[in-house]
Amino acid sequence: MRFFWMFLYVASVYMANRTMNDFMDLGWFGMLSVGTLYFGAVFTLRDKLHTYGLRVVFVAIALALLVNVVMAYQYDTPIRIIVASFTGILISELADTGIYQQFKAKSWLTRAVTSNAVSIPLDSFFFSFMAFYGVNSAFEFLHEGALPTTDIMKIIWADLLFKTLVAGGLALLINMYKTKRMGKQ
Repeated sequence: MRFFWMFLYVASVYMANRTMNDFMDLGWFGMLSVGTLYFGAVFTLRDKLHTYGLRVVFVAIALALLVNVVMAYQYDTPIRIIVASFTGILISELADTGIYQQFKAKSWLTRAVTSNAVSIPLDSFFFSFMAFYGVNSAFEFLHEGALPTTDIMKIIWADLLFKTLVAGGLALLINMYKTKRMGKQ
């Protein structure tokens, strides 16, 4: 099963990066990158990988980083996106892993939610500012010129909201499945 969870983790990182430049203006809820919906799952999937050991977690993170670089090369992704994505994943996933390990005595759900509460904001801030600060807008619904900080903050707000919803929802589903399986044993 660890290869299944590892595949889902790496595939989610891949899909998040493939769709990160597709934005939806959600008004008060901010500007949402479609990639955020995939990336919300990344944090909880990595937490699930912890059940197979720390080595598996680090292999999965390394594979995700490798897929990022290969994909970026294949699709001529701008270097700022590669650096932002690589940095965001590295910082947030390592922080998440460290926090998750500190709560080993707690339930899996508590560990996942606690570590995600730190890693999701880290990823959102690092990636968004590194990827979009001072960049000319390529999105139809944005005005001409540099992407202003207010728009970056809208992206971060939507990222935080939807990554948290996706990560939390997936954590609840995995926990319910795990609880149900344990009850049948």
